[in-house]
Amino acid sequence: MSSSAESITDTRRPTTELRKSLRVTDGIALLIGITIGSGIFSTPSIIAQYYSSFDAIIFTWVVVAGFVLIGGLIYSELGTRFPVTGGEYVYLSKAFGPGVGFVFGWSQLIIIRTSPTAGLALIAADYVSYFVPMGSGGRLIVAIGFIAFVACLNYIGVERASLFQKVTTVVKVGGLVLFAVGGLVLLHGRDGHLGDSIPIAVAGSPASAVVAALMLIVFTHVGWDRVGYVAGEMKNAREVIPKSMMIGMGIIIAIYLSVNTIYHSALGMAAMRATATPAADVARMMVGPIGGGLIAVLAIVAAVGSINGTTMASSRVYYAMAHDGRFLRAFDFVHPRYQTPTRAIVAHAMWAVVILVVRGTFENIAAGMVFAVLIFYMLTTVALFKARRANEGQPDAFRLPGYPVLPAIYLIGIVGLLTVRVYFFPGQSMADLAYVASGIPVAYFWLRRKRQGGDASPPTIGTPAKA
Repeated sequence: MSSSAESITDTRRPTTELRKSLRVTDGIALLIGITIGSGIFSTPSIIAQYYSSFDAIIFTWVVVAGFVLIGGLIYSELGTRFPVTGGEYVYLSKAFGPGVGFVFGWSQLIIIRTSPTAGLALIAADYVSYFVPMGSGGRLIVAIGFIAFVACLNYIGVERASLFQKVTTVVKVGGLVLFAVGGLVLLHGRDGHLGDSIPIAVAGSPASAVVAALMLIVFTHVGWDRVGYVAGEMKNAREVIPKSMMIGMGIIIAIYLSVNTIYHSALGMAAMRATATPAADVARMMVGPIGGGLIAVLAIVAAVGSINGTTMASSRVYYAMAHDGRFLRAFDFVHPRYQTPTRAIVAHAMWAVVILVVRGTFENIAAGMVFAVLIFYMLTTVALFKARRANEGQPDAFRLPGYPVLPAIYLIGIVGLLTVRVYFFPGQSMADLAYVASGIPVAYFWLRRKRQGGDASPPTIGTPAKA
């Protein structure tokens, strides 16, 4: 306890800085590595419960893909306007002040980024049990082991973590591409089941079913927003961020649409609803029993790669907040040997374990994370409008085409989805909102303590990263 108190009140500033070594390939690998986790291996069968036909399903995936591309353009402009480590924390603090920035960073730690770390570790453990049957206790231990492994990897250096990200990204993307190509070969000359039409399989109105499906589809895309979190470690953020966003998201969207088409063409609506492992079922159709094992390995690689990318990106938010004097000073630390924000990495891993134990199931973890992250997507879009109006940031920043129409459409879409989710699922929405709102009194206490301590200096956000 005493050491913790000393670290909070320590006024010394670190002399070690984050290493600027990330290029476009690193950005693409980070984006794809975070985004393609286990969602594409599990959510399509759940989504099939909410629709009566494949046409309606694929249309929804295309709509979400369009919104994600607009979001990528918004984040590309903000990331190049303010090319420093921290991502949305930087944008929101500049637009709304340190209080909102604090609540954002708090939410990252409490629910938004630690939740996927916990949930994906749980799914990776589930796929391990495909080979080694285990009870709930063993499953929990394996999940915690995955989190610890990734934390150690990030602790010892960004280059090692980035290399691991590249390797896992190549494996998961290559595996999914082979899966899609194999599916096309398998289905060649067959009519398939894309024309199947059956009644929806869930209670409630069609509108509520669409809302539930949208939350799952958004979950599979979350991750593209985190490239800017490591802007301070990029060789040239002006080049790396936009290229990473557009190339990475283009690859992800193509893979998602292709894999969904393969699933439904091979299995049909009824069979999709009856399975929790559509990829494994299609793989068995392609190559026999060995297909299930290959897909299990691919799912583990995808999940652990996503955990790694999330840990890389999110720990930089906690570090950036502390470096600005807007969070526990203990996190304002770069390891002198490894040149990584090691305390922030350890904190992220430890709270992910808490989330894993407390919330229990993947479904609970994912639903809360999506609702919370949409709130900050909304605020970040408003931050873009404010930055444009005030002409803030780097003068040579990337500029979003179609302004202000495209970001306005994006903002309206997010507000609409949040509204209907609260309307149809009020209890769950309020519980998720409570996690975010818990940061408000903490922000008030912390910033008030800072003012009383005589620290009235403005945050250092917006300082350009040097090449």
